[in-house]
Amino acid sequence: MTKLLITLGLACAFTLPLSAQAQVAVQANPNQVALLASPDAQVAANKRLVYDFWREVFEGGHMDLADKYLTESYIQHNPNVHSGRAAFIDFFSKFTKPSPIAAQIKAPLVSIVGDGDMVVLSFVRQYDDPKDATKKYTTTWFDMFRIQDGKIAEHWDSALKK
Repeated sequence: MTKLLITLGLACAFTLPLSAQAQVAVQANPNQVALLASPDAQVAANKRLVYDFWREVFEGGHMDLADKYLTESYIQHNPNVHSGRAAFIDFFSKFTKPSPIAAQIKAPLVSIVGDGDMVVLSFVRQYDDPKDATKKYTTTWFDMFRIQDGKIAEHWDSALKK
């Protein structure tokens, strides 16, 4: 009897409409500087490298600084951008012009995770709700980087082919 009740309970739980579940909104971390800390000096340096690259090159549009941050043979796993530092500069120069470099990342940054030669940035992303155009929802976007000899050698994100 107990097994039957558990089975029925699980069946009911999985057949409830998804709209009955409430989303907890993704929130940015207000203290970006704290996210850069690590007890491992190399991991802290890698996190700082990615953080500064994001502020200066990606958000600030200073493609002239790309050689400071990216290896020449930089590998890009985003299906819309070719690999190589020159390809990165060419692609992003079409969308941005140099602007003042902010002290912090402008995008709503959730976390910076570092482990060995890898650094992951996560951001809040907000979209229109496809089921209700008057509502929005949040989700998380991830960018992952591999560091080699003090420069970004590889990048992954969840971008889809356009």
